[in-house]
Amino acid sequence: MIPTEEELKNTLERRHTKPIQDKISAAKVAVCGLGGLGSAIAIALARTGISRLHLIDFDCVDLSNLNRQQYALCDLGKPKPEALRDEILRFSPYSQIRIDFVRLTEENIPKLLAEDVYICEAFDAAEEKAMLTNCILEKLPGKYLVGASGMAGFGDSNAIQTRKITSHFYLCGDGESEICREYGLMAPRVMICGAHQANMIVRLILGKEDER
Repeated sequence: MIPTEEELKNTLERRHTKPIQDKISAAKVAVCGLGGLGSAIAIALARTGISRLHLIDFDCVDLSNLNRQQYALCDLGKPKPEALRDEILRFSPYSQIRIDFVRLTEENIPKLLAEDVYICEAFDAAEEKAMLTNCILEKLPGKYLVGASGMAGFGDSNAIQTRKITSHFYLCGDGESEICREYGLMAPRVMICGAHQANMIVRLILGKEDER
């Protein structure tokens, strides 16, 4: 039998304390891009108890995704927002997950992200990263943005760090490693960077962003 919503809630409260879990449960978080970074971020946040997730991507699950993304063979061909929502609902069945199977643009970002307080940028392409970042900073200045730059290959895990750019903008990664034929995206470093992003979102929600 599936546990009740109250049973799952009480379990998280015992782990995190009720005041902390209340803040986490009430937060609204968007994940923009559901590849290696975004799928790992979304699952980490959902397991933490963030139940109001907004998942956005325009792509479908492909065989080449499975080396680093949180999908299974049975998901091949499915829109990534749908596949990831279904995966999260397997362990968090009472989550309120909003999905948008759409490419984000300068025109639709303000409307699509209007209700989300915390936003994760999890794109692969540098141009899309810059577009989303600039659009949020210029048109949605009250939002918190956590982006990523540099997680390719198999380099030093400890080179991936979280940096504060402004009071509402944080950047995770090593800031250097670029994707190339010999230095592609691999699950361990991508997941480390995604964990940095998810952890930064939790710290922001709890007002602990400046604590060591």
